[in-house]
Amino acid sequence: MKVIVIGAGVVGVASAWYLAADGHEVTVLDRAAGPAMETSFGNAGGVCPGFAGPWAAPGMPLKALRWMGRAHAPLKLRLRADPAQWRWLAGFLRNCTAARFAANKARMQRMAHYSRACLEALRTETGIAYDHATDGVLQAFHTEGEMAGGRRAAAVLAGLGIAHRLVDRDAALAIEPALAQGRGGDGTRLVGGLHLPSDETGDCHLFTRALAGLLAARGVRFRFGCEVTALRCRAGRVVALECTDGEMTADAFVVATGPWAPRLLAPLGVRVPVYPVKGCSMTGRIADPAAAPRSSVMDEHSKIMVTRLGDRLRAAGSAEVAGFAPGIPPAAREALRGRVRELFPEATEYGAVTFWCGYRPMTPDGPARIGPAGPAGLFLNIGHGSNGWTQACGTGRVLADLVSGRRPEVEP
Repeated sequence: MKVIVIGAGVVGVASAWYLAADGHEVTVLDRAAGPAMETSFGNAGGVCPGFAGPWAAPGMPLKALRWMGRAHAPLKLRLRADPAQWRWLAGFLRNCTAARFAANKARMQRMAHYSRACLEALRTETGIAYDHATDGVLQAFHTEGEMAGGRRAAAVLAGLGIAHRLVDRDAALAIEPALAQGRGGDGTRLVGGLHLPSDETGDCHLFTRALAGLLAARGVRFRFGCEVTALRCRAGRVVALECTDGEMTADAFVVATGPWAPRLLAPLGVRVPVYPVKGCSMTGRIADPAAAPRSSVMDEHSKIMVTRLGDRLRAAGSAEVAGFAPGIPPAAREALRGRVRELFPEATEYGAVTFWCGYRPMTPDGPARIGPAGPAGLFLNIGHGSNGWTQACGTGRVLADLVSGRRPEVEP
């Protein structure tokens, strides 16, 4: 079949990889100048099945209300006169029950671990390089309350059969020695940690760009600077799209445009509960390798993830529910830079770091939306939230299975 994939982020390019492997004639369109230039560009760098789970959880509404009064909260809710935001928030609240959290987490865990296996197979097949490492992730606890939460999380991981180690301070420092250099600030006295040895790290942008290069060499066409403005139906089937390059036809159309998907789908009567949740990151060259993380540290106190990507340090955190509000407020930049400097004071030249922000395509319950939707010939691979890099290969493989008429190995 002739298949057009709309969106050249990591999810769209991974979908194209598996579609091309099935023998389809694939074209990928994106409005940006190259692959992974928007949501996939500057994320935290963790491929973390162990952390995969919904944000909608018991107790989260009360936490969000308390955080509204904090200048540097991990999650900021900025209410707007936006019906889409209110609908999304209502769905989020409905999913903050123990039963729904357990069901949604199990779904996301299945997909995330399947996706890591797909990524490993792809890496073995192609030899693709993207500043990746397979040394695990340490969730660092700096208070006794956080350590108690780690024990609860460990019990959940044990029930799901996920490899993990709950460790004391000395063992945490053996995993990430640079944490011993942390100084000053609230919550920097390391208490212990939760180590996820099977989780990985890597640069999502480098991966997507390299995979797109491999696809182009295999005959997949990429058209950048090409914005899709509408999908056209005839007799209950999507038959064409309109874009800045004109009209294009195909047998199947895959929408992988992340948080922008609702705009494209709404005229077809396809409503998807995806809302943009803004996050930001900071990147700098590692000044002293011994002062930086060996792999990746998730700071439970601030919800900031700090990752070594080759010779670079990447730190990402914060979440703002405010639509497509542009830019990073100066206070948010300084909060991110300040916390990372407290944890790893000599890791990078903090006056020379660069900042980036992007929009997570969040669903209110957590799991992505994958598969056919609305008119015949239309397929979705959207709504991965903060798990797009973790789940891209798995959802791309599942999407290709569904387009090709096969039953996926993992139920979407």
